[in-house]
Amino acid sequence: MTLQSDALSALPVTALKGVGPKSAERLARLGIECVQDILFHLPLRYQDRTRVTPMQYLRPGDEVVVEGEVEHVEIRFGRRRSLLVHLSDGSSRIILRFFHFSAAQKNNLKAGLALRCFGEVRNGPACFELIHPEYRVVEENGMAMAEETLTPVYPTTEGMHQISWRDLTGKALELLNSSEQGLQEWLPDELLQAYSLMELSAAIRYLHRPPPDAQQQLLLDGVHPAQQRLAFEELVAHQLSLRQARQLQRRKQAPRLSGAGYLRQGLLQALPFELTGAQERVLEDISADLQQPVPMLRLVQGDVGSGKTIVAALAALQAIEAGFQVALMAPTELLAEQHMKSFQQWLEPLGVDMGWLSGRIKGKARQEVLQQLADGGLSLLVGTQALFQDDVTYHSLGLVIVDEQHRFGVHQRLALREKGSSGRHTPHQLIMTATPIPRSLAMTAYADLDLSVIDELPPGRTPIQTLVISDARREEIIGRVRTACANGRQAYWVCTLIEESEALQCQAAEDVAQELQEALQGLAVGLVHGRMSSADKEQVMAAFKAGDMQLLVATTVIEVGVDVPNASLMIIENPERLGLSQLHQLRGRVGRGSVESHCVLMYHPPLGQQAKERLAVLRESSDGFVIARKDLELRGPGEVLGVRQTGEMQFRVADILRDQPLLDTAREAADRLLSAHPESVQPLVDRWLGVNTRYAGV
Repeated sequence: MTLQSDALSALPVTALKGVGPKSAERLARLGIECVQDILFHLPLRYQDRTRVTPMQYLRPGDEVVVEGEVEHVEIRFGRRRSLLVHLSDGSSRIILRFFHFSAAQKNNLKAGLALRCFGEVRNGPACFELIHPEYRVVEENGMAMAEETLTPVYPTTEGMHQISWRDLTGKALELLNSSEQGLQEWLPDELLQAYSLMELSAAIRYLHRPPPDAQQQLLLDGVHPAQQRLAFEELVAHQLSLRQARQLQRRKQAPRLSGAGYLRQGLLQALPFELTGAQERVLEDISADLQQPVPMLRLVQGDVGSGKTIVAALAALQAIEAGFQVALMAPTELLAEQHMKSFQQWLEPLGVDMGWLSGRIKGKARQEVLQQLADGGLSLLVGTQALFQDDVTYHSLGLVIVDEQHRFGVHQRLALREKGSSGRHTPHQLIMTATPIPRSLAMTAYADLDLSVIDELPPGRTPIQTLVISDARREEIIGRVRTACANGRQAYWVCTLIEESEALQCQAAEDVAQELQEALQGLAVGLVHGRMSSADKEQVMAAFKAGDMQLLVATTVIEVGVDVPNASLMIIENPERLGLSQLHQLRGRVGRGSVESHCVLMYHPPLGQQAKERLAVLRESSDGFVIARKDLELRGPGEVLGVRQTGEMQFRVADILRDQPLLDTAREAADRLLSAHPESVQPLVDRWLGVNTRYAGV
């Protein structure tokens, strides 16, 4: 079958011989739908089956090919019934052990039969063994054909054996070879030469069937030139998709939000503090953006306690002054409620009409909010995902503020933006995060956004002392809480996730609260967890903030947004279960006043090496960017950005951490393609991102 090169992306997997509907369904679970997808589904590692190892040289743990003659076959009855095949090559002998076997298989394995086998060498009771090896019969007229290349081992799914993968990729490679040009080379020759890149089809052939002398360590580390060739093209495609999204956004019209400044001035005069230089600089960026006729897309990063909320409030006032509405969306009710309270305190004295919307607002109360919003009676709406449900209509949405944006799914953010795209105008977007993202990652993940950083903390904040202590000293730590509270201070006790179950987590928090209440007689102990009603949570938080409770036991729902300046001690149980950035967020709930604050990380021994490293980073640094960089090294970009939940940045070949050296050249190459080779842009984006590109501009 001769195909035009582009046909490989249009050719369904079912066109390959032996791939029926069932196999296609299994492949679809891995996102494989066409022949091109199979070619980009790369091996995890390789096995060397190109050499036969004499049995006398075998060592436990080695993966080897052995060849020999069956001496005899027996069924051994023990704890588990097993089929034993005794094999000898003259130099030594080995046993092939099968726990799962059929009568036909036993009958076919007769004495005198010559076999070639592949498996991992293990110690057995009598001699070395191979457990469930792959094997084939060596014909009487000669040796079994030796493998000519390293044998690939693929990421797989239930029902797909490695033999099936080798067969499947073999057929896909045949089509690649029979096509006139292989896969279409969308990177022009000048770029291939400038960056010393392999030709695409050659790189794919190499990765699926490497020669016996291939440098396996480079392949395992993902830094072989063939892998880097594909990673580079994927990073370029990702950059192109984000540039396209940005260009698309620039072509849209947004309302110019200038405003007279009277509301902003009123708020600044009423504040009991002055803005930091960093806050003023970021506000200037935002203000300039809002006055443009194209939609702002700005990401504001600021470490814990850097004062992002007041920046958001001043941005909101600029939109309200210009006669437009503002929507502020937060990922949890608790955080949304904290924002609501802050905004009420600042904006209601200025006469700004505000509304609140969450999934818990029902019936008449909800209808009233929706009516006011549609009529233009509300200038600001604060809430959760409820802000973009189908029945929510804005009168004149000019600015969307999204807090902790990486916690929202792509679809959710897109829905909110499209809510405001009524008529000719698209609303401006301000995105905030307290999770500092290393520059290399931010420039790759958010190439369609302008980036501002609030890199200065307000004066008067005291550094937080962080201690790492074993839970064997639990009584001592409870005593420390008693002392702090007796001195008029307040404390948090955070229970981390026990298992992937909110119910179990809440139960654990309830048990801890009860234990501490009994141990700390005379102290008022409060409890907050995700299963409590919004009203109950609000009541507990208000009591804690007012000083009516000395100790607050909580799950990680208090990670962001909670501000109680009198709280100076935080205990985090089992911190080894959480990511560094999340621990840093939690720690940021204390140290918000002028008194010295402490965070105790109470771990459960023994700690693994990586856990020790991670907790040491927190003990030694309070800089969110240093911590985020370390988090990126230890856990990867998926965890730092929260993208495992959102489905963004799901690279097939590239790895943001490993491939950092490629990022600058990929951005440069994307610029060159856009200016000199625009015909290559869309095919590259389609090849690597397909249908996901609609969400790149969110």
